[in-house]
Amino acid sequence: MGNSAGRSDFEWVYSDQPHTQRRKEMLAKYPVIKSLMRPDPYLKWTVLGMVLVQLLVCWLVQGLSWRWLLFWSYAFGGCINHSLTLAIHDISHNTAFGTNFPSRNRWFAIFANLPIGVPYATSFKKYHVDHHRYLGGDGLDVDIPTDFEGWFFCTPARKLLWLTLQPLFYTLRPLYVNPKAVTRMEMLNTLVQLAVNMAIFSLWGIKPIVYLLGSTFLGLGLHPISGHFVAEHYMFLKGHETYSYYGPLNWITFNVGYHMEHHDFPSIPGCYLPLSVCCPSLGLNLISGE
Repeated sequence: MGNSAGRSDFEWVYSDQPHTQRRKEMLAKYPVIKSLMRPDPYLKWTVLGMVLVQLLVCWLVQGLSWRWLLFWSYAFGGCINHSLTLAIHDISHNTAFGTNFPSRNRWFAIFANLPIGVPYATSFKKYHVDHHRYLGGDGLDVDIPTDFEGWFFCTPARKLLWLTLQPLFYTLRPLYVNPKAVTRMEMLNTLVQLAVNMAIFSLWGIKPIVYLLGSTFLGLGLHPISGHFVAEHYMFLKGHETYSYYGPLNWITFNVGYHMEHHDFPSIPGCYLPLSVCCPSLGLNLISGE
């Protein structure tokens, strides 16, 4: 986002989506890349463990003071819930059970959604397809800030507020930019989430619900892990609209930092994306094209 008002805050390009051409060229040169387009054998077990951990914490926080409840929501729950949203991102590409079992992937995403507290996994899948198909497309890609966001959040203080409120913008932006009809699967996602929330409330009271919702809001807002929201597609170099990060946060974010590689090959699960950067066993280096 720039400091001037209006649509000049955005870089406007009229060429085709760059990753489509890159994908064609790299697959033609290195067809062995297709061997990485297979399910992640560990994803379902990792997600199961994280969901069970959050349910255990729901039981543990019953007697916590509100101050410590918010602290652990940020310091621990925020990391788990943010990581779960990135697991849902991976699952949306059918990486848990493979492309032959789309229904299993959809239901598993709903299961991963349970500690988030708010039903969103199915809606995310619906809009994320457009993010890949129309990357940066005006009125199509809801990951890109609106004109209002670019105009209003133009000072350091306002940008800090924008980072804090990112969960709200990611939730509300699709309804404004590119609203779509509610699907049957979205309604099922909502019913399952509400049923689990009610069960947790009945068993352990209001504090576990506040912990889960606080983990989501705080973990997706002004949180170290949330830096990837800005790092992935906000233009830092003219002519480049997708960026990668290869640091240690990838260890707990399903390698979402390998974002250039992910857009080149969305069918490759996060666990295999490092192989697509430089893999001697495959004999290729996709970054340099060698």
